Amino acid sequence: MLKKVANFLKIIFRLVELGILLLILANFWVVALTSGRTYTKISKVPPRDCALVLGTSPKMRSGVANPYFTARMDAVGTLYHHGKIKKIIVSGEKSENYDEPAAMKRFLVYTEGVPENIIIEDPKGFNTHKSILRCKNVYGQKNVIIVSQGFHNLRALFFARNNGMNALGFDAQDVSKNESFYRNHTREFFARVLAVFYYVLGISPEE
Repeated sequence: MLKKVANFLKIIFRLVELGILLLILANFWVVALTSGRTYTKISKVPPRDCALVLGTSPKMRSGVANPYFTARMDAVGTLYHHGKIKKIIVSGEKSENYDEPAAMKRFLVYTEGVPENIIIEDPKGFNTHKSILRCKNVYGQKNVIIVSQGFHNLRALFFARNNGMNALGFDAQDVSKNESFYRNHTREFFARVLAVFYYVLGISPEE
């Protein structure tokens, strides 16, 4: 009986080890395939016609301004004012009493000084993959600069690459270790695994 229990526990431990290895390999694959496609210095960014800004809530759960949101808006404002882009797609979730694209557009116009007429609102960017797909299939943009934090841009570029897009990433400033730092980075670690799962099995969210 003890021998059977020991063998069973050994199998469980082996499966856990295999699972951890697969998680690490999936993340490594995403990082490897997007290597050299992200930029942090504005002077190094090749100009593109369009930027795709990935949405996030303008406010934290506590009600204060979301530094991830502000940093992304600062990054796309920098791209525009340095002549790196001519138009901007702000992609995020829109529902009753909640509108990420409208919030992004307001911030870009009134805080960053970006002309309103070059900003396109995508209200159906409910997740990263859908924002990428809609950028290509709905708005006809394949050669884009994706704007988000660096840890998020890697997965976005992975999706873009696998959907035939010639995308680059401009990394918005990451956020210091606040109330959401560890949660966001941990979630992104597992989200990359899911992205690889989608790719291997040919699964794609509906547009």
